[in-house]
Amino acid sequence: MNNPPPANHTADDTWWRTAVIYQVYIRSFADGDGDGTGDIAGLRTRLQYLAYLGVDAIWINPWYPSPLADGGYDVSDSRDIHPAYGTLDEARKLITEAHQLGLRVILDIVPNHVSDQHAWFQDALAAEPGSPARDRFIFRDGSGEDGSEPPNDWHAAFGGPTWTPTPDGQWYLHLFAPEQPDLNWNNGEVRAEFESILRFWFDLGVDGFRIDVAHGMAKDPALPDLGLTEFSVIAHEDNHPHWDRDGVHDIFRSWRAIADSYPDPRVFVAEAHVRPGRLPDYLRPDELHTAFNFDFLKCAFEADQLKEVIDRTITDLATVGAPATWVLSNHDEARHVTRYGRVHTGVTTPQRDQGHPTDLTLGTRRARAAALLMLALPGGAYIYQGEELGLYEVEDIPEELLQDPTWERSGHTVRGRDGCRVPLPWSGDTPPFGFGTFVSATPWLPQPDDWKSYTAEANQADRTSMLHLYRSALLLRRTHPDLRGEEFRWLDSPPGTLLFQRGTGLLCAVNLSDQPIPLPDAGSPLLASGPLDKAGLLPPDTTVLLHLD
Repeated sequence: MNNPPPANHTADDTWWRTAVIYQVYIRSFADGDGDGTGDIAGLRTRLQYLAYLGVDAIWINPWYPSPLADGGYDVSDSRDIHPAYGTLDEARKLITEAHQLGLRVILDIVPNHVSDQHAWFQDALAAEPGSPARDRFIFRDGSGEDGSEPPNDWHAAFGGPTWTPTPDGQWYLHLFAPEQPDLNWNNGEVRAEFESILRFWFDLGVDGFRIDVAHGMAKDPALPDLGLTEFSVIAHEDNHPHWDRDGVHDIFRSWRAIADSYPDPRVFVAEAHVRPGRLPDYLRPDELHTAFNFDFLKCAFEADQLKEVIDRTITDLATVGAPATWVLSNHDEARHVTRYGRVHTGVTTPQRDQGHPTDLTLGTRRARAAALLMLALPGGAYIYQGEELGLYEVEDIPEELLQDPTWERSGHTVRGRDGCRVPLPWSGDTPPFGFGTFVSATPWLPQPDDWKSYTAEANQADRTSMLHLYRSALLLRRTHPDLRGEEFRWLDSPPGTLLFQRGTGLLCAVNLSDQPIPLPDAGSPLLASGPLDKAGLLPPDTTVLLHLD
């Protein structure tokens, strides 16, 4: 790999408003000790690659001690590192080395729940009903004459009820898996513990946190029935008993005060699945800095729908002075190369449309167009590891190797999220494609044989590759003055297309129709997602950035 460009790391307190952040699912990024599992040692060896790519920060999915019942989102100790990933000393070195390369470091924090192996929950199970240890969680007596039924009718994210009984007859709440008991955020000890956790990592030099399930921490103490037949991640009505309740905002105001107390202020990004119009409440000046844009991620690849989402995002967040963010894939959703190659290109079901036919050539062309569109929009952006290589969703992992809890909890009817978490291919012609330091290492999930043409090495050698498109777009984003500001306005364009201006000198044209369209007369191409027609036409499923003449 060539030497990286000059460091992006500056003292600018508002860096997060335009940052491009690379998501590292550490278990699948790079294996430094040859055991088939990604780790901190592997990530450290690839920091140069990330600096070369041109991102501003990395976000690391949970690297804490965990039984891995939910891929690390069942945390047993929020102040340490899972032994399979490394040590606290290695984490310190990683943070230092990332900063030296101009990369900020953002961690996951999981405040809605902990692992059932967490010391607090083990204490709660051993304690009496009504004890201080149980008050850290949400324990209730069961319903029915003998208390043998769950306390209410809530459904869990991974299937089944949200309640699990204990030997003494009480039940505990878990909005996700039984191995992830929900914390009681009305308990002062819980609040103090997480404020301490924030300070622990901030003091180590971490630049911010992505907050898992930020919309779920507050619950209605009455725990009323919902009357629904299945789990929904978004509240579809006011005063939902466990999603998007006003009580979360007091928590985040206290967190923001902690972040702002540091000389180089730390930042937060929310994972908040909320109804339209509710997201700005999380991004008020005294609360969180940014939030993931799930509407954009889940939007169908159609011009009218994309324009509506972009408009609504920018307009809504402007009411609180917050920047937009844009994201195409993450560790919970099918990779967008696969989604965009289907008849229905949006995220429509939790089943991920497994088994639906996918045209990968079409999906890749659309993914290239979407990437250039995303990186031309004002605000920040997120890149999920491997999307810069053009990776697709792996849908044929043998059933006996599936590890997502959804597979078991759904009675083997929903395969879950493993298909977007397959370890990255770095080099070579056969698995494990340079994922580990030893050729014989078997990755924790199998890689497709045809990923030999998707490795970072193969991408680097091909000047027309997805990797070169991302690197060129990120370089242009950092160096072009019109892409560094927030000025944005739509221009008239034919049906099925998007055309907007950034600043005073740059146009972005996107053709999502089924016919070539004329390029704007006033511009000369700077970067295109695919070959342009020699007759001055923009082909279907293509984006181009143009300099205004």
